Amino acid sequence: MNTTQPYVVPFNRPYMTGNELTYIAQAHALGNLAGDGPFTARCQQWLKTHTGSGQVLLTHSCTAALEMAALLLDLRPGDEVIMPSYTFVSTANAFALRGATPVFVDIRRDTLNLDETLVEQAITPKTRAIIVVHYAGVSCEMDMLLAIAAAYGLKVVEDAAQGVLSRYKGRELGAVGDIGAYSFHETKNVISGEGGALLVNRDEFAQQAEIIREKGTDRSRFFRGEVDKYTWQSIGSSFLPSELTAAFLWAQLEQAESLTRRRLALWDTYHASLVELENRGLIRRPVIPAACEHNGHMYYVLLAPDIDRGAVLQHLKSAGVHAVFHYVPLHSAPAGLQIGRAATTLPVTDALSAQLIRLPMWIGLTAEQQAYIVATLTEGVSIARK
Repeated sequence: MNTTQPYVVPFNRPYMTGNELTYIAQAHALGNLAGDGPFTARCQQWLKTHTGSGQVLLTHSCTAALEMAALLLDLRPGDEVIMPSYTFVSTANAFALRGATPVFVDIRRDTLNLDETLVEQAITPKTRAIIVVHYAGVSCEMDMLLAIAAAYGLKVVEDAAQGVLSRYKGRELGAVGDIGAYSFHETKNVISGEGGALLVNRDEFAQQAEIIREKGTDRSRFFRGEVDKYTWQSIGSSFLPSELTAAFLWAQLEQAESLTRRRLALWDTYHASLVELENRGLIRRPVIPAACEHNGHMYYVLLAPDIDRGAVLQHLKSAGVHAVFHYVPLHSAPAGLQIGRAATTLPVTDALSAQLIRLPMWIGLTAEQQAYIVATLTEGVSIARK
């Protein structure tokens, strides 16, 4: 194969449905640019109806939603929260900002999600919550995790940044635990550039969530006519997105189901095309448990241990294919060593994080591009054995 052919396949290319700029213009024409205008209301209602969550509040990022979750849990210095090490830094930062200690637990070999069989042994008298991360839009084993949480009086927060329109046993991710967080970053399935949402699934948190999101005031109640003035009620911050962001997001949510189907079709093409490479023992493809309906957010492969990942990535790059690895495990990062602690050794996290490659995934990838990516990957793994 000619690995110097001119076109480049980017890792991600944000997709627009066609109405984004129209809706942004409408928001401007209505004079609604700040947060909580009509487009925000539409997005929140769509998400609430679709997920079955008791309350959905748009935020300016998934990070913001996770920070709100930490405030809702009223975490204090000395508290502990259990989470996987194989996740984005926001999962830990949101809780560390409140003084809580992230306690890292190993992941499962099949889904790369938090290993539910290791959680109970990580619980101490200081544990306040279990933070689950639905990696690649594939659900954690929520029934067991919820049962453990109930037995120890803990809350469950779902970092469902990658899980919009994914399900666990028919239930929408983000709406299964006590609190959920979504991302609408430009790399996600449904996007608004930057953006997120908090899903509040317990009535006890509903009013406080509004207060935290509105800088610690009861401003939302004032606008509904429930109080004659709004005042400072508790600590909070400005977690609202602008109405321009919500207008863009509304154009995406209108076609969210279609966007998901198109990504799943791309995922299925990769999956079928890589059977032979897996059968040769050179890679392992993603595993989707029977209870999980994923959203096609990501396609990754795990290289065999004797294959040099750096050499494979370089081969792909030289051929114009932008593939990437993913997280550096938090327990081994400088801040993780200082702020958090590992409950035990994390051998699966250490091993699989060094073997994973994410392939380009965006609506608009052609069959020819995917075939080229697969062929180039096949070449790369064949020549990169150590």
